[in-house]
Amino acid sequence: MAGAFVIQPDLRRDERGFFARTFCRETLREHGIDVDIVQCNLSQNRRRGTLRGMHYQVPPHAEQKLVCCLRGAAYDVIVDLRADSQTYGCWHAVELTAANRRTLFIPRGMAHGFQTLTADTELFYQMGHPYSPQHARGFCHDDPAIGIEWPLPVRCISERDQSFGPVLDRQIQYETTAATHAVAETMERSYDG
Repeated sequence: MAGAFVIQPDLRRDERGFFARTFCRETLREHGIDVDIVQCNLSQNRRRGTLRGMHYQVPPHAEQKLVCCLRGAAYDVIVDLRADSQTYGCWHAVELTAANRRTLFIPRGMAHGFQTLTADTELFYQMGHPYSPQHARGFCHDDPAIGIEWPLPVRCISERDQSFGPVLDRQIQYETTAATHAVAETMERSYDG
């Protein structure tokens, strides 16, 4: 999906273990990722099959995220909510594990969620915008219009995440310019079907 990237850090190994740079603003900008980290979050999940999502924030507080797995493994999913994108309404998944050390960059205009593949999984988020409860939104992880294929039965989910409705009941439009982000929401379906 345009603007989303899987980043594989260069692990420099020796007899002590390894060293890896996980964030370098200059290197990311050279590869088309422009994000200023303003908040970091840690998500600890005790049970295999735990599901969190699908979450996003609307402009002017739309989020960019760098997500990696520090412990265990997760099936990490993004959904494109940018109406002007060729992949609008599509989803993509990547496995993030403590072993593969991948980081997923999630641009503005995408929803994010994950399911743990092991018990005691921890994910680390670096955020390009702080959490704003007034701008936080979500939709149900099993929205049939999106059709995310989760690898496991859901064994643990919050009441909030369980209460979310389908995303396409509300058309989400992200209009991007060099300096601004705007969103329009309507209560009409945005697809033929």
